[in-house]
Amino acid sequence: MWIIAGLGNPGKKYLYTWHNMGYLAVDMLASRNNIFLDKDKFQGMYGKGKIAGQDVLIVKPTTFMNNSGECLVQISRFFKVDPGHIITVYDDIDIAKGSIRVRLKGSAGTHNGMRSVIKCLGTQEFPRVRIGTGPIPEHFELIDYVLSEVPASEREMIGEAFVKACEEIEKLVLSDGTKD
Repeated sequence: MWIIAGLGNPGKKYLYTWHNMGYLAVDMLASRNNIFLDKDKFQGMYGKGKIAGQDVLIVKPTTFMNNSGECLVQISRFFKVDPGHIITVYDDIDIAKGSIRVRLKGSAGTHNGMRSVIKCLGTQEFPRVRIGTGPIPEHFELIDYVLSEVPASEREMIGEAFVKACEEIEKLVLSDGTKD
């Protein structure tokens, strides 16, 4: 079984912000695979289904970004899923807008949500799909930028990034967590 976790912040206020790229990408992934995020447990919303013939849980932690790991440790323990089968999907300010980067392991970098996930899971050894949201415009502070709404002029580009992210997640699941 795989857990695919989109990191973000709950609530309409944050829905279309840069920091919710993970939420929005897994919403698309769920839609592409007819999975409904209709269960509310483990401090998150999740749904069960199949991707590439593999059992998956698609999860959106509702703890707010900086405590995302609390949800993931609970759901992974309950369903007995090894961290190597937990794919995190999230925004990354250090990657150009619309770009996708896949890594099988690594540090949190500057991302507080990933710090929480690594701390709670007790390892950095899990795959992640990062969606580029950078660089920060000169007139913004980091927190103000990531919590700002994606401008209408950039939504098509970001939508294309979600498609690429979904394809990469599906490849990871199909290849059992190895990159080609």
